[in-house]
Amino acid sequence: MNITVINADYLNPQHAQDIVFLLNSYAKDPMGGGEPLSQFVKDNLVKELAKTAHALTVMCYVDGKPAGLVNCFEGFSTFQCKPLLNIHDVIVLSDYQRLSISQKMLEAVQNIAIDKGCSKLTLEVLEGNKVAQNSYSKFGFAGYELDPAMGKAMFWQKALLTD
Repeated sequence: MNITVINADYLNPQHAQDIVFLLNSYAKDPMGGGEPLSQFVKDNLVKELAKTAHALTVMCYVDGKPAGLVNCFEGFSTFQCKPLLNIHDVIVLSDYQRLSISQKMLEAVQNIAIDKGCSKLTLEVLEGNKVAQNSYSKFGFAGYELDPAMGKAMFWQKALLTD
């Protein structure tokens, strides 16, 4: 079995197709919301990622077939006055789980972050996604808090209406 982890090239048509395939597979899973990507997203995602200067995608192939993906976006830590890398999506197709693919992709992301001089990696995970939590814990991630008396940080969102 040949496992390869690469930095995706948004201008490579095969990479673009695989990014959409992997993200759509994740979107259809209950942990990704249970609904496929809209046709608009399928048609425009990679083009928009290519225009986003601080976006990067790491992909994993097993025997030449797309097996996993991590989408990341560079941010900034004001408290450390250094860049950070936020892991936005982590996907490993069910057929390829238990091959340490998430660990291999996270290692590649970590190496990129170190090369960029980032102070930390960040991500969010659903409370019910114990498989992902175990993977992230194994890699060294932990809940974030400044002061235990104030509790752990919570991830919130507000949807904005757009046409």
